[in-house]
Amino acid sequence: MPLLGAHMSIEGGLHKAFERISLVKGQSLQIFSKNQRQWRAPALHVSEIEQFSKARQQWGQGPVAIHDSYLINLANPDTIKANRAVNAFAAEIIRAGQLDIPYLIMHPGSHVGVGCEKGLAQLTANLDRAFKQADRATSVMVLLETTAGQGTGLGASFEELAHVITHSKYSERLGVCFDTCHAFAAGYDISTKAGYKKTFADFESIIGLNRLKFFHLNDSKKELGSRVDRHAHIGKGEIGLEGFRLLMNDPRFIHHPMVLETPKEKDLQEDIENLKLLRSLIT
Repeated sequence: MPLLGAHMSIEGGLHKAFERISLVKGQSLQIFSKNQRQWRAPALHVSEIEQFSKARQQWGQGPVAIHDSYLINLANPDTIKANRAVNAFAAEIIRAGQLDIPYLIMHPGSHVGVGCEKGLAQLTANLDRAFKQADRATSVMVLLETTAGQGTGLGASFEELAHVITHSKYSERLGVCFDTCHAFAAGYDISTKAGYKKTFADFESIIGLNRLKFFHLNDSKKELGSRVDRHAHIGKGEIGLEGFRLLMNDPRFIHHPMVLETPKEKDLQEDIENLKLLRSLIT
């Protein structure tokens, strides 16, 4: 069955995320590697890395991914802001390497009004710069996340993600994280059997399913094609249970990590309920 888990807080230390994912019986995990509202972070201390590694071994479950800071926009046309984004993203790659985390998930960013074509070119060039700058973290794979296409956001179409993958000098280190809410809001109807089948047939022909490494499981508060990114609890939004039932039972994704990014309180009860519901859909 899919490796179901959640995004967890690192409050109190990176290693604390494993206590939290254990509480909800998660089999995969996503974290921020630092305070995602700040540009800079102190270098990881050896003791932090060791503590993280020990907690990970004790958890003993499945894949771990880092989500980069939402501040980073590698498609920004402003040179000063783009340089800051490149430095910050290179640091994220290095931190992932230090923690032996295989995946770094990123939002493709926003073209800020210069247009999709220029934005994609800027994104690809700056992503390559960050890879080069962080060359000692050679094992980390960057996953481009599907987006809702809100405002001037890039990455709402499979074609846009494919463009970056195809034109990057580091193509072999690029994959995709499929966010169910974002894809639905972007116009990919995964709520019905026919729509689901077409969505992943299109993904296969445009990008290739071999590039799909990770899922974010979120229902959508807004309707199909709304281009609005608003996460809802599983089965409580416009996608509904049928879309998640199809995904939970798709043999192509039977070993893929899938994490919740749905709203929750500190007691994590919502995660427990969402994961229980998802597991109940597996036949």
